[in-house]
Amino acid sequence: MSTAAIQQQPTPERFFTAINAYEQTEAMKTALELDVFTAIADGNTTAATIAKRCSASERGIRTLCDFLTIHGFLTKQGTAYGLAPDTAMFLNRQSPAYLGGAIDFLLTSRIREAHGRLTEAVRKGGTALGDGNLDPENPDWVKFAKSMMPMMFMPAQLMAADLRKGGEVQKVLDIAAGHGIYGISVAKQNPTAHIYASDWKNVLEVAAQNAQAMGVADRHHLLPGNAFDTDFGSGYDLALITNFLHHFDPPTCTTFMRKVYAALKPGGRAAIAEFVPNPDRVSPPMAAAFSMMMLATTPSGDAYTFAELETMAKDAGFTRVEPGSPIGPNSLIVAYR
Repeated sequence: MSTAAIQQQPTPERFFTAINAYEQTEAMKTALELDVFTAIADGNTTAATIAKRCSASERGIRTLCDFLTIHGFLTKQGTAYGLAPDTAMFLNRQSPAYLGGAIDFLLTSRIREAHGRLTEAVRKGGTALGDGNLDPENPDWVKFAKSMMPMMFMPAQLMAADLRKGGEVQKVLDIAAGHGIYGISVAKQNPTAHIYASDWKNVLEVAAQNAQAMGVADRHHLLPGNAFDTDFGSGYDLALITNFLHHFDPPTCTTFMRKVYAALKPGGRAAIAEFVPNPDRVSPPMAAAFSMMMLATTPSGDAYTFAELETMAKDAGFTRVEPGSPIGPNSLIVAYR
């Protein structure tokens, strides 16, 4: 039998890798909690020195680091461990692009429970946890606002720069503002713009702190409450709708887009940032797989294709919908009133 034929033989490896995938989750969580990646970045490269720095056993660190090497997060030469390029960029606490804090939201007990009850969600067609993560004043969204901003900082800069090409804006609505970085980035690139941030009151406290820290507090205003019920006012040049529509079904999204349309002045724009899969709904992997997160954690949310988002916007009254530039894991879509 040829080598090619042997390689094509069925193997149970993929099954066992999938079933044991939780080990990667827990290993990553442990490495971040012990600060293993930062310890290695600081020059502690053997199991013994890493263990001493991290106040852990040498056997435990060796096993953990070998496991992380197998999965590509670390490198190993002899007994010396190193950081893979992505790890050095995103998991070393001293890096300005550090993303390790994201586990405070991504691994909340409610999100993990929702996925633990995925069979129920698949049968039902939505989360097995009532309203899922859409509960009013959900404290998990405060964790989101505090822990996810580093991940969104660069995409927010890119989005603000792309939108700036369409002209300077004066009045901006930031819907589901969370950490506020999208609106704050627009304010930084439009020196006279005033941002009106909408989100739950407890979440907006984080956005307000970030606006203060970034020097735009005098132009950053708060609209606390449910985005479907809050009076946005009118006359906006731009509305930011970032990672919001995926929580709801298409009819609800269309209804909400009508509200956004009414808040914009003639010629205004709605900038939508979403995980946008291709029409095949299986590519690109990160955007397409996001639909599973929505199935587990929301009653009716999904990852929508460009065509689906375009239909929502046009059914709400927008005359033109165009794809914008990629912004990190999201895609930018601009709808024109």
